[in-house]
Amino acid sequence: EVQLVESGGGLVQAGGSLRLSCKVSGLTFDDYAIGWFRQAPGKEREGVSCMGVRGGSKYYADSVKGRFTIYSAKSNKTVYLQMDSLKPEDTAVYFCAADTPYFKEVCAEIATMKWYMDYWGKGTQVTVSS
Repeated sequence: EVQLVESGGGLVQAGGSLRLSCKVSGLTFDDYAIGWFRQAPGKEREGVSCMGVRGGSKYYADSVKGRFTIYSAKSNKTVYLQMDSLKPEDTAVYFCAADTPYFKEVCAEIATMKWYMDYWGKGTQVTVSS
């Protein structure tokens, strides 16, 4: 059974940082991508960042470029989202999802990649106070 479990959310002041983790289990081969998404109340779920766990290009939504960094740790099958310079508009539930097998074209299209994800976590709340 494939499982993705997010952690690391919380309450932080504007300008602060958080690191989200996405622990992956049940995927045998490293042929998948992990996408990070967020959904604020009353809004659609939007793509934030994406990468193939074997390495290669990393993709970001324009709204988070220069502030968020996605990276993976193969040793513990975890993909992280380091979020710096947080803003109140970053407040949302953050989800990770897996696309397998990996096609970079899916990751590269941040706006539409949610339609191609195969497995989803349950999310972690991030709240940024002003």
